[in-house]
Amino acid sequence: MDTVTVKDKTFVISIPEAEIKKRVKAVAEQISREMEGKNPLLLGVLNGAFIFAADLMRELTIPCEISFVKLASYQGTTSTGKVTEVLGINEDLTGRHVIIVEDIVDTGLTMKRMVETLGTRNPASVSVCALLVKPDKLQVELDLKYVAMRIPNEFIVGYGLDYDQAGRGLKDIYVLAPE
Repeated sequence: MDTVTVKDKTFVISIPEAEIKKRVKAVAEQISREMEGKNPLLLGVLNGAFIFAADLMRELTIPCEISFVKLASYQGTTSTGKVTEVLGINEDLTGRHVIIVEDIVDTGLTMKRMVETLGTRNPASVSVCALLVKPDKLQVELDLKYVAMRIPNEFIVGYGLDYDQAGRGLKDIYVLAPE
């Protein structure tokens, strides 16, 4: 399926499932090497990162734990620029190696706030693992330690990413078709 319609928009395939799996496996191998013996806590950012977090965890070869947090900064196809914490973290992070697992980093505002918030909870380390990064859209300095793919500044859907809550279940990643 090269094109798909989600609600009122048409999307064309951008990153096929096989490429996504290959990149997720490569990031998992890097984390497994660098975090060996540390039992990291993966902290998936809902809703978008749930598929990536699950696939990443299954590819890791080291013991780890997983939890989720929900932050919101999107409405429709654009970031509102305002980050609201919806669901917090219940785990004690003191001395833990925390890896934030995010589907996409574009402005970086959500990640910056998340890293700052976690830093107040005395973790041993906080790293960011992103499936996708839009380097041209970043507005803040971020240390993105684990990145599966860098992409252009285009609106995408699929593999957990949505357009108004639709399209998350698509196995490939699609980009908005030119009109």
